[in-house]
Amino acid sequence: MKAHDLLGTTLRRVSRSFYLTLKVLPRDVRRPIGLAYLFARAADTIADTALISRADRLKYLELFREAFRDGEVGRVREVSEALTAPNGNAAERELLTRVEEAFALLQTLEPADQSMIRRLILTLTEGMVMDLTTFPGEDEGRLVALEARADLDRYTYYVAGCVGEFWTDIHLAHRPSLVRWDRGVMVRRGVRFGKGLQMTNVLRDLSKDLRIGRCYLPRQDLEELGLHPADLLDPTATTKVKPLLRDLLGVTLDHYREGWAYTLAVPRREVRMRLACAWPLLIGLKTLALIGQSPNLLDPSVIIKIPRRAVYALMVRSCASSGSNTLLDLYYRLLRRSVLVSV
Repeated sequence: MKAHDLLGTTLRRVSRSFYLTLKVLPRDVRRPIGLAYLFARAADTIADTALISRADRLKYLELFREAFRDGEVGRVREVSEALTAPNGNAAERELLTRVEEAFALLQTLEPADQSMIRRLILTLTEGMVMDLTTFPGEDEGRLVALEARADLDRYTYYVAGCVGEFWTDIHLAHRPSLVRWDRGVMVRRGVRFGKGLQMTNVLRDLSKDLRIGRCYLPRQDLEELGLHPADLLDPTATTKVKPLLRDLLGVTLDHYREGWAYTLAVPRREVRMRLACAWPLLIGLKTLALIGQSPNLLDPSVIIKIPRRAVYALMVRSCASSGSNTLLDLYYRLLRRSVLVSV
């Protein structure tokens, strides 16, 4: 199969939403970003599959990492063969069978692009290893929390903040219009951008993660409130944990502020890049508002999800104002105020 099929049909089957986002991006960054996404999804499939034990997931994830570290692509075939059982997800199964093709496509990129992708995947998978070694298996009936706020910050860098760094460097390498960017400043903002989006996931998925043994709320912070991680399995603990949730929501909004500064620093003529940056932040703010309004984040029956029509309306409105920092910023501030009012 051709490269365009790997980054077209296969990617669309794995994630239609990311496929559509990729189509918005400038053409010259689509291949490296699309390929990086496929590698990340392949690694995520290895880390999350229920087809093999946690010990085997760690083993195969390490083989996958070795391919990026040492260039030993041949061992990836062993990973693919172990994880392509017929009862797995069909799209993910197809992706895993084509990982060697993805590595071949990686070799056709500019050496600098290859290096950026390798660095990104090694960092992302560090977060996956952290998940698998910190928390118990889903069926062990135990609950473990991250120890300290610094561990949460490190985790959000591994699984999302590093994406902001990659995103910055890949655009700097391919978009001459960004020549005035200060890389150090924009990388720091990009990292905060990614951390903010991951913190949104942590807060939104709190009750679900607790029930598979994962508590991303730091044990030290819980202890200050007189709580143990297991207490959070009882939805009535919501009153006691609310100060911590409110504090983490504030941390998340601080990250968003830096992410928004990143977005407004994208030149106005780079409409595609501006929209690709603005959409996840604006959607994230709507999600944070729902989180703040939620009657009980510890109750697994409470589902936090933005209706699809609201997402489409947001995209249309942001498209109409993408050429004006003033109009775009007004919309951002409106959504941010809705979060502040809700907490």
